[in-house]
Amino acid sequence: MKNYDVIVIGAGIAGCSSAYFLKEKGLNVLVLDRGGIAKKGGSAAAGAFVSPKIGKGSALQSLTNEAFEFSKDFYLEKFPKYFAQTGVIRIPKDEEDATQFFEYEKYDTSKRAWVTEEKLKMLGIKKSQDSFLFDEAGVCDAPKMCEAFLENIDYIQYDVKSLNYEDAIWNIGEYTSGKLILATGYENKFFDMRYMGVRGTWGTRGDYETELDLDVSLHKKISVSANIEGIVKIGATHEKEINTCVRCGEKPLEGLFEVASTMVDTSDFKLKETFCGMRAGSKDYFPLVGSVIDVPEMLEENPKLVRGARLKEAPKRMENLYVCNGLGGRGFVFAPFMGKMLADNIVDGKAIDERVNPDRLFLKWCRKSPDLER
Repeated sequence: MKNYDVIVIGAGIAGCSSAYFLKEKGLNVLVLDRGGIAKKGGSAAAGAFVSPKIGKGSALQSLTNEAFEFSKDFYLEKFPKYFAQTGVIRIPKDEEDATQFFEYEKYDTSKRAWVTEEKLKMLGIKKSQDSFLFDEAGVCDAPKMCEAFLENIDYIQYDVKSLNYEDAIWNIGEYTSGKLILATGYENKFFDMRYMGVRGTWGTRGDYETELDLDVSLHKKISVSANIEGIVKIGATHEKEINTCVRCGEKPLEGLFEVASTMVDTSDFKLKETFCGMRAGSKDYFPLVGSVIDVPEMLEENPKLVRGARLKEAPKRMENLYVCNGLGGRGFVFAPFMGKMLADNIVDGKAIDERVNPDRLFLKWCRKSPDLER
């Protein structure tokens, strides 16, 4: 048997970040994934934009922008080779959205500047209004970034079929560990974690070969990256909770390409490769980071929870089991911030931020979930 302090299941950006920060704290970590590092799921299809969230000052916006500041600085310090700080121009979707930008400005603490419609035209950007430029934002090379996170960490391509927990030890085939982290995205076949409400949304990206002179990345309904080494990425998140990605059929990215063509000159674009993957998000769009409640035992011991009863004490948890999940379409913004938070919790006992602690969803699920008997 090969023994580790922690095993992480899932080698997308969430799992890789969790493993990196645990390793940084001195733990012996193993990462397992059936498909490969950033080969399936949301990280495989990610445009991997790292930029702030605009809006009217919601809690999610605040959290996202905290994560952006942390992750942007982290990438620049640790892995600048795989983070292109191209800047990102956020373009209003339409005239109505353009009027909202003046409201968004009041709540936006991230470094940004207005870019006029005339300036955008000079850059070759079509059909736009006055926009925000976040010049500290950029784009990650998703697979290479994930691989860099795991450079000094044991990784094995392995399809986990079952888990066994006995005598405070997790057993997975020939590997054992004291703690287990699930970073499996929208898939969960091991435990009852329905209360977390993880839902999958397909993301699609196309990499196009082009000579277009575009040195800044754009977002307007869809994302269009800067030209990096002769490649422009076009991508978006779409189609929630379906089994097949319909945009990955015979005419991949046709609709997204049409939108991109209204933004920049795509006349010489040649499709090199298409990527599709299911991104995982929670019901309230906040990430899910922390320990896992023992749902069967909690419902057995507290049958009145489904009728609105309150908990008299902290919920019972699965021993030495954690999640880092639900990062949605901003995985490369959230992941380093969440990975460090989880590592601080596991190693140093630092409390998980209530905004991302999965506990926030348990009682509401008990009271309102249609799949529980009343």
